[in-house]
Amino acid sequence: MKLNPIVAHLRATCPTFATRVSGGIDWDAVVESAKLALPAAYVIASADAGGPNKSQNSVIQDITDQFAVVIVLDAGDERGQEANDQLHDLRAELWRSLVGWCPAPEYEPIEYGKGALLHTSRARVVYQFLFTAEFQLGRSRHDAPAETWHELELDGLPAFTGATFNMDCVDPADPNLQRPGPDGRIEAKF
Repeated sequence: MKLNPIVAHLRATCPTFATRVSGGIDWDAVVESAKLALPAAYVIASADAGGPNKSQNSVIQDITDQFAVVIVLDAGDERGQEANDQLHDLRAELWRSLVGWCPAPEYEPIEYGKGALLHTSRARVVYQFLFTAEFQLGRSRHDAPAETWHELELDGLPAFTGATFNMDCVDPADPNLQRPGPDGRIEAKF
C-alpha cells in the first residue's frame, strides 16, 4: 500500500495535526528522522497477508494490507491522564478520516483494527492505531494487466481462432458396426 495518499488524506482531513503528518516504512527509522511538533502523526507500513486461493484454474487471492498511524503527544502530566483523553478524541478524528475511505481504486474501504500503547515517558506518549484495507490479487477483467505469473503466461498464448468438431453420436448407431454406439461414423461436423 502506498503511504503518500494516506499522509495527504490525513493532512487534509485531520485538523488537529494540520501538516504534522509524515510517513515511513518502519517506526525505528521514522522516530530517528522525523521531528515534527506535537501532536504529530506518522503513517507506517506494518504488514500484509494473503488469503487462500479462491479459484480452481487460476490464482485469485484477497490481500489485506495493514498500516499504523502512530500518534505522538505531549504527556501533559506524569500519569498520562490528559494524553489519554486527547487520544480518545484523536481516535475519533482518525476514524472520521480513514474508516470507509478507499486509498486507491483497487482497495476496499479501510477498516479499523486496534490501538496499543507503544511508549510513554514524562515527556511523551506514543500510541499506535492499526488500520487495514483489502484488495484482490489476480485480475477480474480480461483487459487488465497481468498480476500473477499464470496470467502473464496466458497473455503470451496465441489468440483462440476456432475449433472443428466431428461428432459421432451414440444414437442412431449402425447395428452392423457396433451396438450401442458410437459406431465410428461422423453424423455431424461443425
